[in-house]
Amino acid sequence: MTAIIIEDELLIAKELQYKIGQVAPDVDILCHLPSLKTAKKWFLNNAEPDLIFMDIQLGDGMSFELFEQYTLQCPVIFTTAYDEYAIRAFKVNGFDYLLKPVDEGTLRKTLDRARNLILAKQPQPNNLMELAKLLQQPIKGSLYKEKFIASARNQWVPVRTTDIACFVRDQLNYLYTFSGDKFLLDYQTLEEIEELLDPQLFYRANRQSIIHIDAIQSVRPHENQKLTVFLKSPAKMEVDISREKAPGFKKWLDR
Repeated sequence: MTAIIIEDELLIAKELQYKIGQVAPDVDILCHLPSLKTAKKWFLNNAEPDLIFMDIQLGDGMSFELFEQYTLQCPVIFTTAYDEYAIRAFKVNGFDYLLKPVDEGTLRKTLDRARNLILAKQPQPNNLMELAKLLQQPIKGSLYKEKFIASARNQWVPVRTTDIACFVRDQLNYLYTFSGDKFLLDYQTLEEIEELLDPQLFYRANRQSIIHIDAIQSVRPHENQKLTVFLKSPAKMEVDISREKAPGFKKWLDR
């Protein structure tokens, strides 16, 4: 299969290409296109690939503008941190998505689906512009978890998601509130918790932690391009972010 990656963050694009090579060596990445302008020019001069990996919000515009100019029949896999209502719309309409940062297990399943679609030679549903319009509509009600049932001193305690500063994995999974309370959660993995959270508010910093944007006090960059995030009191934690994830974190924070 041939594929292209449309992504304005170079390190994120390289990380995605590496992971694709790990889980699907038969996928040949033809190129990485860093902007809407270069993507439009590429499609003007090249045949459609078998598969497209596409970020939604690029530095010079929304990638949906491509569908105003070109009729694309190949599967489009969105790489996105957009709201859950949009992600669900992609799945309902036959498209797939990868939530940043990309998980290799999810990536493998996504590529298996795309491969089956391509081998069956079935065209993608041509309703991407309808999905683009959907992104502009207001959210009706919450599509994320509003409350977690946690444990403390042999009791169940309801904790509102808006009160949670971070989730931490330390053999078991815990949550810390903005008021300084610590509670045990009955979830096997942080991945399960991450799927329930609004990606605009919560960020998966590393394998051990998920942090709320309002819990961040400051960020210290290092010479090796890694980051240290300092959380506000009373949590007052230091959270490390890898060099590979640093560009995505900065983009999430700076909006």
